[in-house]
Amino acid sequence: MELTSFTPLQSLGGGLLIGLAAVLLMALYGRVFGATGILAGAVLERGSGDKGWRWALLAGMVTGPLVYRLFTGGLPDVTVTASWPMLIIGGLLVGVGVTYGAGCTSGHGVCGMARLSRRSFLATMSFMVSTFITVFVVRHLLGL
Repeated sequence: MELTSFTPLQSLGGGLLIGLAAVLLMALYGRVFGATGILAGAVLERGSGDKGWRWALLAGMVTGPLVYRLFTGGLPDVTVTASWPMLIIGGLLVGVGVTYGAGCTSGHGVCGMARLSRRSFLATMSFMVSTFITVFVVRHLLGL
């Protein structure tokens, strides 16, 4: 079984940046920082006047690793042990969950909980329980 290394300083820094981005987006645009909603609004919504900030935020998400590399001289080693079919199935399941859950972990878990939204607390609890069950089944019952 593969162990995940604990990186408290990097985790704290990443959390602070995500929180700052969420607060700034709410303060400047009155919008919730839900990554899937931002992507859907940028790609699917027609005639919307708020596509500029959406594309800018998405560009920042994509170019963030390049900025990291610029400052550190390299990228962290990432090992993906799942097969392509598992990645595709996982992506489809996440897409279905986001649709039925009316948001993603960033929208509910970061912004919704900060606003003390009961719906977001329930959604985040269901995300976490589903994650625990999935990890248990995949790692301990299926041995993948």
